[in-house]
Parts: sequence; structure tokens; C-alpha cells
Amino acid sequence: MRVVMFGYQTWGHRTLQALLDSEHDVVMVVTHPKSEHAYEKIWSDSVADLATEHNVPVVIRNRPDDDELFARLQEAEPDIIVANNWRTWIPPRIFGLPRYGTLNVHDSLLPKYAGFSPIIWALINGESEVGVTAHMMDDTLDAGDIVLQQAVPVGPTDTATDLFHKTVDLIAPVTVGALDRIAAGETDFTPQDRSQASFFHKRAEEDIRIDWNWSAEELERLVRAQSAPYPAAFTYHRGRRLEILAATVSEGRYGGTPGRIFYREGNGVVIVAGADARTGRNHGLAITRVRTEDGEEMFATDYFTRMGGYLTGRR
Repeated sequence: MRVVMFGYQTWGHRTLQALLDSEHDVVMVVTHPKSEHAYEKIWSDSVADLATEHNVPVVIRNRPDDDELFARLQEAEPDIIVANNWRTWIPPRIFGLPRYGTLNVHDSLLPKYAGFSPIIWALINGESEVGVTAHMMDDTLDAGDIVLQQAVPVGPTDTATDLFHKTVDLIAPVTVGALDRIAAGETDFTPQDRSQASFFHKRAEEDIRIDWNWSAEELERLVRAQSAPYPAAFTYHRGRRLEILAATVSEGRYGGTPGRIFYREGNGVVIVAGADARTGRNHGLAITRVRTEDGEEMFATDYFTRMGGYLTGRR
């Protein structure tokens, strides 16, 4: 089939590479300009560079809603559009242009975790698996019929970086497998159960600020979800920003006020956590590695030279 690819960053790059390695003919690529957004500078393999290396025409757009792009798409005569990590709305006259429509590839197990940063949100929420879904695009974002879906388990110590590498390796088999179904004339795809749908926004600074009213289990997952190269989860100590690079759930249960710097346990320093910490039924967050405001990384036991005082959400 003649394919036009819409995509950006490493997800789009992997999709384009899979298409180039397949029996399908990539006739045009549409991608975004480079961005300075913190999350868009991560996993930023260039779709444009890969297309150029293979002599595929490239169009750069923030939004795909202009008449010039529409005319170029008509001239390209695609049988299908394949999209992955396209960051803005694709209008119906675009996604409905090819005779087979548009296949969107999304890094979650739809219908859950539509939208942005699905792996990070899924890890924070304690999901047991993550994955990649190829579905037909319709008027509702990430809501069309599922053509192919594959999952991988979330391990007890997996970080968002680990899960990125696990799921990005699914892009090629899911994309090409879905195209093979479409090319074979199949149309009996799986409608999404919209009662199970959830939609998430982009990550931002406020989303990585630690709230000590969260349980230790939730905070431990937040720290893993904000693994390098993502911006680290942070709190404040004595008015200075402190990034939490590694932590575990404490073995003991600790009572008191959320955020209290309380006790050395093993290789960590336990911080009281949970909105109901006063009951004494909660585990704490045992911080093991931190990074200070001036960029110095150290063991928490070296940073917290004495117990007492509080970690807070604001300066």
C-alpha cells in the first residue's frame, strides 16, 4: 500500500523505520518542528532526518489543517495514513482522505490512557501491564476500532524508561501487523468499550511535585515514573528544591504528619506519607538517592544528616 506517515520523536521514528522495512511504499512524511518542551526533547530521534535519508518527501507542520498540505496529500494518493505521536488534532478531511482511512498507533492499551504520557500515568497508577494499540482514527481522539494490540507486563521495579524501551519495541510488529490485516481486506476490527475509556493530559511541572498526602506506594511509583531522562519528582527541604531520584516503600509503619523526616531504615531515610498518617498504619517513603538544587547527587543518608523537620510541596 501507498502510505503517508504522520509522526514525531522516537515513536514516529520507529514507526517510519518499520514502514520503510516493510513491503509498503512510504510516499510522504509529515512531522512537527523541533520543540523546546521538556518532554518533547526526550526520545527525540528525528523523523525528518530518517525520511530524508530514504528520499521520502517531508512536510513540517505544527497543525495539519491548511489547504497546501491537503493538496499535497491528494497528490500523494495514499492508500492509508499511519500516525504515531502526532501531537495535534488531525481533521476529518485529512484522516478520511485515503481509501483505507488512517491508522493511529498509540502507546497504551486503549481504551485506557488515551491522550498524553500514557506510560508515565499508567506506572503512577499501578497498572500491571502497558502496551501499544493500532486503531482506526475517527472523530474522537484515540477512540476508533482496534486493529491490533500487544501488551507487556510492568515489573515491580520498572521505571518509565524501562517501560518506554519495552513498548517502543512493539511499534514495528503492531504497525506492520495491523497494516497486513487492512491490506488483506479485513474490516472486522474491535470497537473500543467507551465505558472503560480514560483521557490524560500532558505532563508538566506541577505533575512531578510530591504531595506527601499520597501513600508511600503511590509516591514510590511516582519516583520510578519520573526516572531519567524525565524530570525527577521533587519536594522542598528548608526552602530549597530537592529531587528524589530513588526510593522504596519502607518496611516499617510510621505515624505522624505527612512529610516528616523521621527515621533511618536500611539504606534510606523514611518520610512519613499518606493523608491518614496520623493513624500509624502507613508505610513511609524510604528515600535512597537525591539531587540538590545545585545539581549534586548523593545518598539520602548523606544528605539528611539529622532527623526531624519536614519536606514540603512549596518553598
